[in-house]
Amino acid sequence: MLPQLFVNGLIAGSIYALVALGFGLIYSTTRFFHFAHGAVYAVGAYLTYAGWLWGLSLYIAIPLAVIGTSALGALLDIAVYRPLRKKGASSLILLLASLGLFIVIQNLISLIFGDDTKTIRSGAVTEGLPIFDARITPIQITIIAVSVPLLALCSVFMRRTKIGKVMRAVANDPELARVVGIESDQIVLFTFVLGSALAAIAAILISLDTDMTPMMGFYALLMGVVAVIAGGVGSIPGSALGGLLVGMAQHLGVWKISTQWQDTIVFLILIFFLLFRPQGFLGKAVKKVSV
Repeated sequence: MLPQLFVNGLIAGSIYALVALGFGLIYSTTRFFHFAHGAVYAVGAYLTYAGWLWGLSLYIAIPLAVIGTSALGALLDIAVYRPLRKKGASSLILLLASLGLFIVIQNLISLIFGDDTKTIRSGAVTEGLPIFDARITPIQITIIAVSVPLLALCSVFMRRTKIGKVMRAVANDPELARVVGIESDQIVLFTFVLGSALAAIAAILISLDTDMTPMMGFYALLMGVVAVIAGGVGSIPGSALGGLLVGMAQHLGVWKISTQWQDTIVFLILIFFLLFRPQGFLGKAVKKVSV
């Protein structure tokens, strides 16, 4: 049983790490809680479902869904967040706007696709492959095989490429970045595109393994936020470590107790980090934090 719980935790942690990375990148450059990230996550899964319904191969539907979700992230920034930033809106105003966008997008998904559970699994459900006294399906192997290299690629991108270094500069000090000639709005826009793409990939991967509902993004966002706080805001290795911690805590934590305590364990971890290490595993301590 323990090996199976470990595998389940690794799979969940891989998804949470992708969500956490996308959310963390957006938060570090904008300094507000992008609540609509959860709805954007759900859109990625439902766009894939729509393409599959229209008869497209998943090999075509998935890239189109990622592109469409990235475009949605860009639209949210251009149409809503950027005008608010230009008016000098506070982080609280941006948070409220994000909450409103989450509700609107979620209800649009419900209106178009309905509230019932959907699935894009076309093949028969089969027993997983045996690995060290555990069972893992091919799609679950795919989840890990996609998530781990993608996290590594993002880490290299942020550290080695010019635009990655500019994104880090804007995250560290937006005003100074503007003074030296960096177009902060363009960098923030790119960050929304990248973060939304990561959310879409995570949602598509998990929807291929389980089912989807319009509310699926809310839960994923909560887990991703805990992973960001545990790992450290703005740290890609931290996001991966935080996601792994949350996934493992959820599944290994119920080895001896009821599964209804899964979420309780996660939020106990959140409280612990907020009280004793708010900067997370790999984050840097700061003197002032904007909410």
